[in-house]
Amino acid sequence: MPPNWTHLIRFVAQDDGQIHLGQVDPKTYPDLGIASVEKKKIEAKLITGSIFDGQVTEKTMTVAQLLPPISVEETPIIRCLGLNYRDHAKEANMPIPSSPVLFIKPRAALCGPYPQKISVPKLCQDGTSDYEAELTLVIGKTGRDIPKEKALEYVLGYTCGNDVSARTQQFSSSQWSFSKGFDSSAPIGPVLVAQEHVSDPHNLRIKAIHNGNVVQDSTTKEMIFGVAEMIAFLSQGTTLERGSLIMTGTPPGIGAMRNPKVVLNHGDDMRVEIEGIGTLINEIYYE
Repeated sequence: MPPNWTHLIRFVAQDDGQIHLGQVDPKTYPDLGIASVEKKKIEAKLITGSIFDGQVTEKTMTVAQLLPPISVEETPIIRCLGLNYRDHAKEANMPIPSSPVLFIKPRAALCGPYPQKISVPKLCQDGTSDYEAELTLVIGKTGRDIPKEKALEYVLGYTCGNDVSARTQQFSSSQWSFSKGFDSSAPIGPVLVAQEHVSDPHNLRIKAIHNGNVVQDSTTKEMIFGVAEMIAFLSQGTTLERGSLIMTGTPPGIGAMRNPKVVLNHGDDMRVEIEGIGTLINEIYYE
């Protein structure tokens, strides 16, 4: 049976202290991340089953804490695209890539929205810890050699993501997985919006907000490779497993490219806001 939820959350319930899936009403909570930070009462209808086949019930529960909308155990891998916005390529003074640039984050990098914090390890506390606001999708069914015209059938839903990066480590190597794969370097949330309830993933305003200052402000229209195109490319000869995340790239305004540079410091407030989804909010914590 296909899932019938539209706006899914994972949460710890105030009612019983257990982890559940729930359906939130986007009219009641147009921005769930803001509502959570403002400590508003959040109620959700219980979802039975998994995120892949979940059915919404009439039972209402109260949210004590939001979690990432998909668990680490359900996430086989996090695939990420580099240099996938035209305006970001221009900012970086780099040519438009002819094919998607892929790197990997391990699933241990996954973390959730507020109150979960982005932990910066000692290795990265050198003034180059950085943010990247990204539209992130979850693959809903396993596929291989997926044709472009059928690719959106494999998208379960969309959420906000932050590709947290350690620039010193990134620029010291041609391979990016280490510099972008630290624990909690892939926060996502606060809600997973079903694919059919995002009218056009290529026409969404996307922002990064650092300590109240807008540092990235663009639109997914600027993506070089669209969602269907990237899924078709990434699945060539490669199995995309159900639950895989794809972080689709970031617009201009990353901290390393700004003048003066913007750095993620201990105690900072970091937000990713995407139209129609909401705001992913995390505090920065230096280990």
